[in-house]
Amino acid sequence: MGKRLVEPAAVLYPLPVVLVSCGRMEGPRNIVTVAWTGVACSDPPMITIALRPDRYSCELIRRYGDFVVNVPHREQLQAVDWCGTVSGRDVDKFAAMGLTARAAARTAAPLIEECPVNLECEVRHQLRLGSHWLFVGEVLAVQVDDGLGEDSSRWPLQVPPLVYCRGRYHGLGELLAEHGFSRKEQLG
Repeated sequence: MGKRLVEPAAVLYPLPVVLVSCGRMEGPRNIVTVAWTGVACSDPPMITIALRPDRYSCELIRRYGDFVVNVPHREQLQAVDWCGTVSGRDVDKFAAMGLTARAAARTAAPLIEECPVNLECEVRHQLRLGSHWLFVGEVLAVQVDDGLGEDSSRWPLQVPPLVYCRGRYHGLGELLAEHGFSRKEQLG
């Protein structure tokens, strides 16, 4: 089997799909669907999101310096898709999708009550990278539904995440192995 050269593109896949809430509880606020997100650092915990500069949420995050990454569940797929296709300049996405804005513990940006996991972030770095702004947010607090266990590695089994790949939403498949299995087999 050979290889062929193709046009350069950011074709990592799949990507987690999250709802990012920003702004203020009593003031301008918004929800934006983001698939361009990832872990940047474990100590201190930091995550990244990338937004186009014309997005209302980009404007709010740059103005206020914080945001909440809300991890949705599969049953919220319609809200996830819809919040990524309409502008918060024109509509209150919380009201339109029946989502509850709740005060966060460590940020002034609201979290989405209906999402099972909420990561409250303060912007530590922002960088203009061509078509997008990259925000690096330090995770100041994590809120989870009471029904989720203490072991965060089990949460994807309890709340199967949504992933995004080239314009399509998917669920995650079966668990194949746990980290370190290859070493355990070698040492076996």
